[in-house]
Amino acid sequence: MKRALLATLTFLALAAPASAQGFSPQELEQRAVERRAVEAAIWGMPAVNYDLMLQEMLTKTPGKVNQVVYWGRPPDWRNQTLTPNPDTLYFMAFFDTREGPIVIDVPPANGGSLNGNIVTAWQMPLEDAGLLGVDKGAGAKFAVLPPGYSGPTPEGFVALRSDTYSGYGLLRVNLPSQSIADVANSIEYGRRIKVYPLSQAANPPPTVFTDAKDILFDSTIRFDSTFFDHLNRVVQSEPWIARDKAMIDQLRALGIEKGKPFKPSPEMRIMLDAAAVEAKAYLEAKYEAGWPSFYEQTYWRPAAIPELARALSANFAESDAYPTDARGMIYTLGYVGIKRLGTGQFYLLTIKDKNGEPFDGAQTYKLTVPPNAPVDQYWSVTVYDRQTHGLVRNMDRGSRASNAAEVRKNTDGSVDVYFGPRAPAGKETNWVPTDPNRDFELMFRAYAPKKEFFDKAWKLPDVEKVAIQ
Repeated sequence: MKRALLATLTFLALAAPASAQGFSPQELEQRAVERRAVEAAIWGMPAVNYDLMLQEMLTKTPGKVNQVVYWGRPPDWRNQTLTPNPDTLYFMAFFDTREGPIVIDVPPANGGSLNGNIVTAWQMPLEDAGLLGVDKGAGAKFAVLPPGYSGPTPEGFVALRSDTYSGYGLLRVNLPSQSIADVANSIEYGRRIKVYPLSQAANPPPTVFTDAKDILFDSTIRFDSTFFDHLNRVVQSEPWIARDKAMIDQLRALGIEKGKPFKPSPEMRIMLDAAAVEAKAYLEAKYEAGWPSFYEQTYWRPAAIPELARALSANFAESDAYPTDARGMIYTLGYVGIKRLGTGQFYLLTIKDKNGEPFDGAQTYKLTVPPNAPVDQYWSVTVYDRQTHGLVRNMDRGSRASNAAEVRKNTDGSVDVYFGPRAPAGKETNWVPTDPNRDFELMFRAYAPKKEFFDKAWKLPDVEKVAIQ
């Protein structure tokens, strides 16, 4: 046996590439650090995505954790979160449970309604809230419990056990239309949301609201060494989750270690810059390669990759699956986690026209949305910058939706939506502007989709390039 083992080791040594044998210990260390940095960026994407939003709130607005930051009008290009919905009103409650459980009190659907999701710092879904959430519009008091919490939860509260101290609730308040009156009414409804410590549930203090509608709120992913500053902040502030302990040594090689300052040298900064760029290229290639289409022979793909959706629903507890590549890719272009995918909302993405060509902001395209879309609330289609996955900057409009009164229907009830640098003559109300110097992508949202949507009895066609006069 010893001879066989020796023969095997000798064969492996002789078979090793000559270049690998020639590396010095310092070079081998450098190569290992570079690979670990790329893997850390892919693995850490959802947490960095979260921290970017949190830091924008803390540094750009007067808002604080355990309060609510909201947008007092439908989001425009100043809201540079990842793929936001311009046809709803956003209320976000960032929470911190280090001093005890925090309550997110969602009002009943009376004079308004919302679709909400409550997630951890790793954007793992804890619960869905609102009209299509666990409360089904009746309202609920969600008590987010910190890791290891063993205290009581009073009767009448929905207990959410989190494996991180921090996270947020994304509460989208529904708009019947974007009229001044409907926006005002929806804001009034959204301001009924309450956030307070569970210890003060008997007499909750007033919730503080901060309106960010006029602030450039940019949480798009920074693919440079600052990515690792955000990652370090999460590592320092949150407990290690058992499934991720394999990353402890990986991050230590980069200088990220719990309880110690992160002070990368100038040389390490250069390496981290390169690693972030490489991680972006890798995830971008996976995005380009795509995954199965929602409708056969179209380029519309579900915004949730099936294997990732399964893993999220299982709290990443599957014994033989942990799709960090798919997770990393998805969190470069969106945020939040949905516990019951397809119940409250369902999203479709496309980056190509009918001919398989990428969308060019200098060209004009048309999407015909067939009549009688199987949704109980509304549908919308939004243009995003292909590189940043945010709303296209400096544009007056980012989307068109069925709840916009000015959108014109065809005689058969279908709707033609146009995308391009200028509106086709007479089609201004159905047009979404693009930047002629930027590529773009599209997201179709179905809010409260019906069974027919998933049965695919109704089919969204591909987008076509058109010529305009």
